[in-house]
Amino acid sequence: MKLKELYQEIILEHGKNPRNLGITKNFNKDAKGNNPLCGDDVHIYLKLNSQRKVEDISFEGKGCAISMASASIMTDLIKGKSDNEAKEIIEDFLGMIKENPDLKSNILKDDEKTKLMCLSGVKQYPMRVKCATLSWHTLISAMNNDGKEVSTEE
Repeated sequence: MKLKELYQEIILEHGKNPRNLGITKNFNKDAKGNNPLCGDDVHIYLKLNSQRKVEDISFEGKGCAISMASASIMTDLIKGKSDNEAKEIIEDFLGMIKENPDLKSNILKDDEKTKLMCLSGVKQYPMRVKCATLSWHTLISAMNNDGKEVSTEE
């Protein structure tokens, strides 16, 4: 199987069967985000423990396959990480989507990096970059607990 086909398969699988869909029980941080041009909406629910480790994370939302797959992959990779590890992964992903050819973080295993790299092709389509990054920017807002709704158009 070619790499491009593998990437498409991962996106389709996560888009059709998103992981961590729903509301995290006893969440203590959350944020909403939207992409008005595409119609993507996401609500991230986060449960951080007293050591600032992500005990649980989930999302609700609607949108295109890329948006839903990105949120699904993100929640899978962030669960169980410290907030500093999560921020490093977020920064690495956003850098890869916008300019870097590869992921630089050593926190993720190779199979986890493959999941993230499947979204790298969207950088060729600027409007789709917003779909892929919406949930990630919304997670930052939830972690910062700033209460602002995230919009791709601000």
